[in-house]
Amino acid sequence: MAAAMAAAMAAAVLWLVVWAGGAAAEPAADRAALAAFMSKMPPLARVRWSSSSSTCDWRGVTCDANQSSVVALRLPAKGLMGRIPPNTISNISGLRVLSLRGNRLSGPIPADLANLAFLRALYLQGNAFSGGVPPSMSALSRLIRLDLSNNNLSGEIPPEINKLNSLTGLFLERNRLSGRLAVDIPGLTALNVSFNELSGAVPAALARFPASSFAGNRELCGGPLPPCAAAGNSPKRKGISKAAVVAIAAGCGGAALLLVLLLLGMWVGRQRRRGEAGKAGAAAAEAAAGGIEAGSSSKAATGAAGEQSKLVMFENWSCAFDLEDLLRASAEVLGKGGAGTSYKAVLEDGTTVVVKRLREVGVGKKEFEAHAAVLGQVKHPNVVPLRAFYFSKDEKLLLSDYVPAGSLSALLHGSRGTATLDWDNRLRIAVAAAQGLLHLHSTAKLVHGNIKASNVLLLPDPHAAAVSDFGVAPLLGPSAVAGRVVGYRSPEMVETRKPSFKSDVYGFGVLLLELLTGKSPAAEATDLPRWVQSMVREEWTGEVFDADLVKYGNTEEEMVQVLQVALACVSTVPDARPPMEEVVRMLQEISATAKGSSGGPSPSAAAVTP
Repeated sequence: MAAAMAAAMAAAVLWLVVWAGGAAAEPAADRAALAAFMSKMPPLARVRWSSSSSTCDWRGVTCDANQSSVVALRLPAKGLMGRIPPNTISNISGLRVLSLRGNRLSGPIPADLANLAFLRALYLQGNAFSGGVPPSMSALSRLIRLDLSNNNLSGEIPPEINKLNSLTGLFLERNRLSGRLAVDIPGLTALNVSFNELSGAVPAALARFPASSFAGNRELCGGPLPPCAAAGNSPKRKGISKAAVVAIAAGCGGAALLLVLLLLGMWVGRQRRRGEAGKAGAAAAEAAAGGIEAGSSSKAATGAAGEQSKLVMFENWSCAFDLEDLLRASAEVLGKGGAGTSYKAVLEDGTTVVVKRLREVGVGKKEFEAHAAVLGQVKHPNVVPLRAFYFSKDEKLLLSDYVPAGSLSALLHGSRGTATLDWDNRLRIAVAAAQGLLHLHSTAKLVHGNIKASNVLLLPDPHAAAVSDFGVAPLLGPSAVAGRVVGYRSPEMVETRKPSFKSDVYGFGVLLLELLTGKSPAAEATDLPRWVQSMVREEWTGEVFDADLVKYGNTEEEMVQVLQVALACVSTVPDARPPMEEVVRMLQEISATAKGSSGGPSPSAAAVTP
């Protein structure tokens, strides 16, 4: 009797436990593993999980539909430091996504992560992990994305990595990996092993990837890289000759003299024409060379060759200088593009201007003058105005304001340690650039034709930013148009080489993705819109955002809204892209909501202390 009663009580207790567990659906084992992991992190870590709330409500934790298992842990840029304790995260048996990117985790990558049999994505980039790539990772048979970039990993890439048959993305760049590149995974669609110490020939199976995937490995050759030496797979390292040293030393100072030499050549050519023209012609040429033509149009002064040689300045500029002043200016290269090279020129009186030397012009003088006059009439706080132009047989120049703060591209992808662009400023820049582009489309009726981060210049408040280098495409020849940055070009522009309002919207959508992800479309080995779209389809939207943004917190909803705008802009079907009026409206609404928010935690994180 007693035994029967004890069995009945045990059954009742078991039923109560099962019933209570089903009602609460709390993943107890996963909770214990997470708590053990966080208990080993330093107090400065920006993650606080409340013991009184459900595990599935903890910041960075995602559970399955039944709230019974943790399937994703995303803690990017949360100040995590030190080693990952063993038998903590590796005990979350149902984990699909693990993201600890952008922290300061160190030591070897734990071998016990191989216990995560269901893991599909592992993001450990931007830490200080050392040692080698664990061969035990070959046990992660379901792994699709593996990112170990920007760490201190060394040694050879283990051959066991080729057992990851499901892998489509492998990112190992900016480590100290050495040896031969023995990677052969048929399903790879994205690969980056750049800036390591790899040597030997790029395997034939990887030759389909661009050279940027392998850049920075001095002893790597073949495939998209220069051919390997005939004597072997690895080219021999040679000392630098004295001639090369002299050439390098000369090149360092040469860039600053390019514009001076260019203008000096123009001056010499003008002097030669004066001599050939004779005494009467020389007087006319002198008058033409020294004058400043104010206004957007006037009669051209001509020399013996009948060619305009004046610097044409527009009425909206208060500066007063002529071509002779420009000839004496000191100069440095700002950048090179498909349209030409831009220089910063400092005149003797301290005036600083940007001079763009067009590489290839496909129109005559009259068409050039007429179009430049249209560009010179554009006035808007978020558009950098064209101030002057110069047209001769040999040289075509466009002059605009110099903006000291530089470009969005330089701030996003330059020295990241000196300035971090937070979300509020990125959103303000996006709205400002959109307003400038809208003015070009709706008021000026001009296609920008070259939307990219280097053509978005940073301004002081309240204007935030302005678009530059607009409307130049109608002046260029076919090869110059084709040379525009591929990463921002719409699919139809790649084929037709004809920019349009719709291709501008596409380029602006890529710019928004650049602000959200921190990735440069010009430098990435993969197509940025396609990569983001694939991540969203796989429900890994959280992995899209730049780690420098995530650390500010409480902005996820706004970033997702801007991401939706960006994805609409980069639609492959031109008619499906919203007009700039709609883009500006949506961004302004998101910005207004951001300004009106109290800055408190999002509803999903209400029980979590940031």
